[in-house]
Amino acid sequence: MGIRVIAGTARGKQLKLVPGDSTRPIMDRVKEALFNIIGADIVDATFLDLFAGTGSVGIEALSRGAAQAVMLDLDKRAVQTIQDNVKLARVEARAVVRRFDAFGYLEKPPRVPFDYIFIAPPQYEGLWKRVLRFLDDWPAWIGDETVIIVQLDPTEREPLELRHLVLSDERRYGKTMLLFFQRPDESGSSGQ
Repeated sequence: MGIRVIAGTARGKQLKLVPGDSTRPIMDRVKEALFNIIGADIVDATFLDLFAGTGSVGIEALSRGAAQAVMLDLDKRAVQTIQDNVKLARVEARAVVRRFDAFGYLEKPPRVPFDYIFIAPPQYEGLWKRVLRFLDDWPAWIGDETVIIVQLDPTEREPLELRHLVLSDERRYGKTMLLFFQRPDESGSSGQ
């Protein structure tokens, strides 16, 4: 089963899958739900995909008007697939694709925080918790408006003690869960 770009300038484009079973592409209905939640805020936003796999989520962000998407993966085949998919979707000018370890990338703070950080690491290894704790410990990554989105299997869900981030929303779609984290705003609401 293939994956496609759902909306925007690359709508309907079929994307390649990474050879083998090292990645787990996001299902179209989950991706569509994710971008329905983000809505028009994606326009002119910056997007970081730390475990990009096929690049499907970053490419969807670009197709819907994001200013830039940085897509990282350590797997050589995944990086080649992302590069191919970026060309297929004709979003090369705003895409940055790197073969890089997520934790290595996060060790150097960004010049400006990303608007969205998407975390969908290999399942059942606890990597989502490590990345979230890392970001929480290094607030230079988290702007006042930054939204961190974690995709995981519901069986991996567990509460985390965080100092600078709060869970602002969570959604479940069958065997996929999306968790949304942000800085708490001063009024006590999450801003979602």
